[in-house]
Amino acid sequence: MSFFDVLFGKPLASNEAHAEQIGVAAGIPIFGLDGLTSAAYGPEAAMALLIPLGFYGVQHYLLPIFGFILTLLTILYFSYRQTIQAYPNGGGSFTVASENLGDKAGLFAAAALMIDYILTAAVGISAGVTALVSAFSETKYGPTLHHYQLAMCLLILVGIAIVNMRGVKETGAVFMLPTFIFVGTLLITIGVGVYHSVIANGHPIALAPPPPEDMTKLEHLSGWLIVFLLLKAFSNGCAAMTGVEAVSNGVTAFKEPRSANANRTLTVIIGILIILLFGLSYVARAYGVTAMDSDAHNYQSVLSIEVAAVFGRGWFYFLTMGGVLAALSFSANTAFADFPRMARAIAIKDYLPHVFILKGRRLLFSHGIYALTGFTALILIIFNGVTDALIPLYAIGAFLAFTLSQAGMVRHWHKTMDAPHRHVKMFVNGLGAVATGISLMIILVTKFIHGAWVTALLVPFLIWIMLAVKRHYSRVHLETLDPTPLRLTGLEPPIVVIPMARWDKITEKAMRFGMLMSPVVKVIHVDSDDADAVGAVWEEMVLRPVREHNMSEPELVTVKSNYRTILSPLMDYVLKLEDENPGRKIAVLLPELVVKHWWENLLHNQRVQLLKLLLLLKGNQRIVVVNIPWYL
Repeated sequence: MSFFDVLFGKPLASNEAHAEQIGVAAGIPIFGLDGLTSAAYGPEAAMALLIPLGFYGVQHYLLPIFGFILTLLTILYFSYRQTIQAYPNGGGSFTVASENLGDKAGLFAAAALMIDYILTAAVGISAGVTALVSAFSETKYGPTLHHYQLAMCLLILVGIAIVNMRGVKETGAVFMLPTFIFVGTLLITIGVGVYHSVIANGHPIALAPPPPEDMTKLEHLSGWLIVFLLLKAFSNGCAAMTGVEAVSNGVTAFKEPRSANANRTLTVIIGILIILLFGLSYVARAYGVTAMDSDAHNYQSVLSIEVAAVFGRGWFYFLTMGGVLAALSFSANTAFADFPRMARAIAIKDYLPHVFILKGRRLLFSHGIYALTGFTALILIIFNGVTDALIPLYAIGAFLAFTLSQAGMVRHWHKTMDAPHRHVKMFVNGLGAVATGISLMIILVTKFIHGAWVTALLVPFLIWIMLAVKRHYSRVHLETLDPTPLRLTGLEPPIVVIPMARWDKITEKAMRFGMLMSPVVKVIHVDSDDADAVGAVWEEMVLRPVREHNMSEPELVTVKSNYRTILSPLMDYVLKLEDENPGRKIAVLLPELVVKHWWENLLHNQRVQLLKLLLLLKGNQRIVVVNIPWYL
């Protein structure tokens, strides 16, 4: 078994695709981790904006803010149930918007989702590492872990990419245990926290007291500023809903009946997420937990403070934080599950390179995984792996995609005259479009100067790139389209050109092939040291055997190179020959040594590769490049 088989798994045959399909249990970690783990940073993202309001802000505003968020989440749940039923072969925002609102709307959705998936992977991994740093913040390892935060983010990213390269089914098996630990420990934390709050009449005693908070911060803020602050907190908290669309994008990964299994998975994910978001917000309010400044040397995440307040810093605390670290890090898997599928859908319509359509050795769209890994690594490096620096860019792409998808579904039901209860379905999707559209405007306005402008600029930039790709493929299609039958007139052998540095077995093979192709063979030798290595043996090694067999004699063209350049004289000769022979094909045969090991290429010059590249770039339709390999 090869190293690649051990690392990525054995190649799968095309007829094994059905075996890679998943059920509800595997679908939850694969498509739900992003949504579920947003409970770990969603409340903190909102509470971080309430820091100027201190403890008062958490007590009075946290639950109402998440009440609005959970209402919006419920609307999206019913909306996407209908999308899954209407599009059993995958109903992502790009597909729905393109089919119902036109290609331009589809491109907006595609650009928004690409940004969202990249940020989903980056935020999930950075939040997981933040959980690890928080867990050890009060130990001697805290400063060291904080220093290596970016390195840990990149290491986890590589690990997730490798796991995803093994296939959908194995990915679900790997991520199932961390998901259950994450959900189970947080549900226990919520249950115990609520129980202690009830028996203590709303004032439970924290086993590990939260850091003290300034109670006078509210006095320095005006009424309108408080309103704006609450809107910003709402927009940050909306980061908890970014994974809602994942299931509708990945319907094709489920076993039959696809729509039913996908909807069951979505129901479980949304149900658990609602409990986690509301429960953690309630416990944070009951125990007086507020967010800390992320730049503080003793920084802890809200979740770390909350679990410590309920259970102290014992074994359960470290089990919970370990589950949070693993689940948050693996939540990037939602992006890895959906980004390649979305990229394939876009590439099928010629808006992305066709390489995204190809399936790899494990029946995956591997190039989508490569692209996502590279872009996520770049984002993590730019923002140094800090979650709070990434949050302002987050959610905009998701909510733009939500709005376009729901608006597209309204149009879909309007066109589908025979759909049962279509007016009710139009209302549900219309309500989703309006709610997410309003939320999008709030997010864009409140986050614009804090980083949302980056996303606002990236969306049209990506659309421009996709349109440029589409124009290229359209031009290629038009130029290569040939509705005429095979033309057999005007056929004549090409002029064969063979660059030759010396006479050996490699060039002898090229000469034999060239003389088989055409009676007109021109051997060009660039002489840079006056040795004339080819001319000295030309008569004996080439012309004498040719005359003995009464064949057309090849022509030796020796070009002097006073400045020891090789490629320029060769290029000049080929292009001049092309000009002098209009309408005639020029076949350039390139003798090439093929070594056994990749590192042996370093021991040989790569002039052949450079010459081939120059000929392809500077030549035209009449120049043909043929490699003549000699296997060492």
